[in-house]
This record gives sequence, structure tokens and C-alpha cells, in this order.
Amino acid sequence: MAKAVYIHIPFCEQICHYCDFNKFLLEGQPVDDYLDAMEEEIRRVTDVHPFDNLSSIYIGGGTPTALNEEQLVRMLNIVRAAFQPDLSKVEYTVEANPAVTDRTKLGLLKNAGVNRLSIGVQAFQDELLKKLNRTHRSADVIKMIEAAHQYGFEDISIDLMFGLPGQTLDMFKESVQQAIQLDVPHISAYSLQVEKQTVFFNRQRKGTLTLPSEDIEADMFQHLIDQMKAHGYRQYEVSNFAREVYESRHNLVYWDNDEYYGIGAGAHGYLSNTRYENVKPLPHYIRKIKNGELPQRERTQMRLNERMEEELFLGLRKMEGVSKTKFHQKFGCRLDELFSEQIDMLEKRNLIINTSETVRLSEQGIFLGNEVFQEFIGVI
Repeated sequence: MAKAVYIHIPFCEQICHYCDFNKFLLEGQPVDDYLDAMEEEIRRVTDVHPFDNLSSIYIGGGTPTALNEEQLVRMLNIVRAAFQPDLSKVEYTVEANPAVTDRTKLGLLKNAGVNRLSIGVQAFQDELLKKLNRTHRSADVIKMIEAAHQYGFEDISIDLMFGLPGQTLDMFKESVQQAIQLDVPHISAYSLQVEKQTVFFNRQRKGTLTLPSEDIEADMFQHLIDQMKAHGYRQYEVSNFAREVYESRHNLVYWDNDEYYGIGAGAHGYLSNTRYENVKPLPHYIRKIKNGELPQRERTQMRLNERMEEELFLGLRKMEGVSKTKFHQKFGCRLDELFSEQIDMLEKRNLIINTSETVRLSEQGIFLGNEVFQEFIGVI
């Protein structure tokens, strides 16, 4: 049964050069038709897959706060009517862009019961933000967080990026320091992945994209880990750091390999041991809903062996690792027996720590996580 819901709002006022998420320039788009379709998709999917005791609602994008005030209220009303969240128990997150999230929109979010903001900052150097084609500037971030605190938002997360074109180690150190000074309880930091169908991918193919070396990128990550620890943030997942009780419940649903709804064009979901992806183009998404269908483009029924492998490579992203007891309870098999060869090899390479209770990444393994995760794919 689903523990969380992800809702995708695919509209942006500007397209970032690194982003390969399903997104469309806002101007001229059928936003109201999209909200109609989204509301109907929620009704249909929850009729087939009822929910009970959701732990998290997450509205991402795109840029949810790029919607105008009337559309934003409508979207929030749809979510409240459909899921009726107990806001004393549910983590309710909305991604917010500092360039388009003014005081009025913060008030609308607060009144609707949103209790967590996720802010895509990426960097605190305006020249880097321009290179990324972000619409905000560093001053906008500071202004928005100050306003959010005034509206009573305590649970605020900011995203940083490293390994960016033209980014130096000193620049990243400055961004980390700025993030700490903002005194938010959750900080995520991701290395740039150059994805297909992005401006950066095209530049890379042409040989015009200059990125920091792997060594400098590793130094950035090490600096991040050191500074987070020094300032009271616990690294609870490879890329995520939080003060006590502020870990992202929504992301933990993914890493715990639990089920969740994916609502909206291009959204991914996981229900009844089936992973699915919705159609991406807006006209196709809306048309499928109008035709009485679920808008799913691709469905994959996960076999038992695939679910067990996912339990490993998702769960190992958490610093606490994978519980052997929970694995046995979930699948009726012993982790040590299924993956004995892989565990022995990775332990000898000092990439994991294997105890009687858990398997988890070592300090060295955190830097080579993808190598570790791949060892558990296609084994059984």
C-alpha cells in the first residue's frame, strides 16, 4: 500500500540548462486543463489502489510555485480534498523557486497546510546561477527564507549542486558556508549529472562544456561532509544532511523501497509491486484522462529477485544501511546468503561495513556508491 504521493507540476518560467525532468515553459500552456486531468488521475488511481496513513505528500516539478495564485490554490485544494492529510502526522512538501515565490504565495501554502519547503538554490554565486539558466539570484534566496520563517515555516530544505561548469572549490565552500548561515534544518547536495536532452549535454558533445576534475569534485564532496558534521547536520543519506528529526520522510519512502503514487505528466510511481511512468507530453496526458484511461506509458511488474536487488541498492544510500532482519521479514530470504559473494568482495575492498544486523557503506564507499550499488544488480 502506498506510503506517499508525488505530484508533478511540469511548468517553468525558464528551463535550466542541466534539467532533464519533464517540464514545459509556462506561457501559453493549458494549466487549468492539466489540473483537471491531475484531479481525475488522483481519483482513478486511488480508486484502484486505496491509501491509508500516508506519511508524505510532495509536490515537485517543474516549478509548482510558478502557477498563479488562483491556480496554486486550486492545486492545493485538489490535494487536500483527495488525500485529506492529517497534518499533525504527514510531511507536506512543496518545491519553491525563490524567484517566483512571493509572500502571498507563501501565505497560500501555509494556509493550505504545507509544512515543508524545498528550495532549489544550487549555488550562491550569481554568475553560476546565470550559467545554469536559473531565474533567481542569491539575494532572492535570503529574502525568501526570511519571509518563510515569518510565516512560520521551520522545516526548510535547500538543494546545492557541485561539479558545475566554472565552479571552483572555493565557490562551493562559499555556497556551503552560506547555506549553513541560513540556519535551515535540511541541506541536500548533488553532483552535476549531464543528462541527454539538456543544453549541457549538447555543449558537452560539442566540446564546449568545461567541468571540474573528478578530484576537485571529490574534494567538494569531502568538504561538504566535513562542514555538515561540524555544524550539527547528520548525513543520513549519501546526498542528504539534516538536523535531528528533520530528515525527509518522503525521500526515505524511496530509499526504503516502499510504494508511492506518482501523479502528473511524466511522474513515476510504484504500486502493487509495479513501477510505472506516466506519459510525458501534456496533450497525451490530458487526452488519456479524457478518454477514461490511466495516463501510464510504461508498467513493469517487479519480480521477487528485482525487488530484493532494489532493496539493496536503494537502501544502501542510507547511512544506516540495509537491515538484515527487515530484509528477511520482507522477502523470506537471508541477505547474507543471497549476496554472500558480493558482500565478501565489497567488504574486502573496504567499501561496505557488514555487521550481524546491517550492511552499510563505509566512508570510502560513500564516494564510490554507484560501484557498490551495481554489484547487486543481476545477481539473483
